Amino acid sequence: MSINTAFAQAEVDRIVDQMERAFEGDAWHGPSLSDILACVSAEQAAVRPIPGAHSIWEIVVHMTVWQRTARERLEGHPIRSLPEEEDWPEVEDASERAWVDAVGELREEYERLREEALRWRGSDLGERTEGQRYTVYEMLHGVIQHNIYHGGQITLLKRGALG
Repeated sequence: MSINTAFAQAEVDRIVDQMERAFEGDAWHGPSLSDILACVSAEQAAVRPIPGAHSIWEIVVHMTVWQRTARERLEGHPIRSLPEEEDWPEVEDASERAWVDAVGELREEYERLREEALRWRGSDLGERTEGQRYTVYEMLHGVIQHNIYHGGQITLLKRGALG
């Protein structure tokens, strides 16, 4: 095994560790996304405590879209950009079952992205996926940053939704 391969394996392991911490683990910045979303009801997720801002639910669906998009790019699908209606899909069913499904889909896409990231062990993280200006390294870190950013938003919206 070359030193570059060993470095790439270790780096992917570190990136996946950060993905896990941000989504479901012991994150330095505070509660993980899973912890933040625990005990949020469909009613709370759908409310807009800040006029003009997205709801918790909309943010969760948006995050799911980007987990999927990053994974598909890593799989070799040339996805350049998303139109607004795909980037921020409308929530059409505000039932408790639909909320549980939305959070479940977010988790599923996170797990699928995590597994795809692990497939990059030993690969060139400096490679760009087709049609992208970002390297694989930047994209994986970007997803982590995206989750942390929106987790903070959800925390504030959750406080507003609970009164």
